[in-house]
Amino acid sequence: LVRTTTMADETPKRKPVRVWADGCFDMMHYGHSNALRQAKSLGDFLVVGVHSDEEIRKHKGPTVMKEEERYAAVAACKWVDLVVKDAPYVTSLKVLDEHNIDFCVHGDDESISADGTDTYHEVKSAGRFRTVPRTLGVSSTDLVGRMLLLTKAHFSQLNPDGSPSLPHHDKLRDISEGNDPRSGPKTIVSQFIPTSRKIVQFAEGREPNPTDVVVYIDGSFDLFHVGHCLILEEAKKLGDYLVVGVYHDQYVNTLKHGNYPIMNLHERVLSVLSCRHVDEVIIGAPALITKETIETMRIRWVVRGTVSYSEEEEKNYQVPNELGLMKIIKSPSELTTSIVVERILKNRLQFEDRNKKKAAKETAIALRQVQELNRTE
Repeated sequence: LVRTTTMADETPKRKPVRVWADGCFDMMHYGHSNALRQAKSLGDFLVVGVHSDEEIRKHKGPTVMKEEERYAAVAACKWVDLVVKDAPYVTSLKVLDEHNIDFCVHGDDESISADGTDTYHEVKSAGRFRTVPRTLGVSSTDLVGRMLLLTKAHFSQLNPDGSPSLPHHDKLRDISEGNDPRSGPKTIVSQFIPTSRKIVQFAEGREPNPTDVVVYIDGSFDLFHVGHCLILEEAKKLGDYLVVGVYHDQYVNTLKHGNYPIMNLHERVLSVLSCRHVDEVIIGAPALITKETIETMRIRWVVRGTVSYSEEEEKNYQVPNELGLMKIIKSPSELTTSIVVERILKNRLQFEDRNKKKAAKETAIALRQVQELNRTE
């Protein structure tokens, strides 16, 4: 007899674990992405149900982002394998069975329907429910509040040498929970390389291969939305490895004034890192693109879209223009951060009322999590 299989070949293949997560994902931020990443780490295939505008209005109130925008934003998250549109607000066993789901995952906060019942009561009773820690320090409620209050308290600070100051190690530890180090882009920090090891906990990835075509695009990426996702997708099509430069808060503020950016540097970076099209991020990227930057990063194409560029920003692309490396691609979406803010302000009273209710709930959750952390230390 001739043996044609190895012991590994004879080992029965394990059935892939299919995980379900659902939500509104309105103004999707890195807190949402972190929850999805943790959910994915509990299984092999992540199915995400996204509620319709009608369902959310019935149970929660108005949304900022439109239905199709929310679907597209979730689909762009690198930990998501499948998006189910118009998912019911109350999660049932029928929905899980329809998609061959092993169990459902949600944050460790309560989700209540319009009639006051737990939206996961049925799957909890069946033992098909898991929780993951909610990401502290970020929520859609907080972001809406920044727009309504016109606060600048969220801005990141610069170090004396002009480099961006990175968040405390403890916060990065919280963000990195559930991270699979095999996935996700690598990150470098402009002018502050030694601290990049902290960010690697959240985003560790591959170096570009010698033959890879490296594409570079930069910007504010404030309130990271589907317009950003789509332009990054188009940029990635021009090469093999996409590097994204994210401006520091002070530069964004000089361009847009007011209380912009709404999200601080580190929040914007983590949002960009969650996008499936991104391979590497430069934190606090210099606005002026120099020949040295191009040579160091081995950039083949520098890309920009056709939406939201000022005359001041045009000057930053002089070198790549002269070198013939500039590519201007039509922005697939007209959505901008300013439009998102306008939607909030237009419906100010509705969002203020919604925020009061959600803020009280989120404060209670945050206090409980802090108390739990203190007990474990």
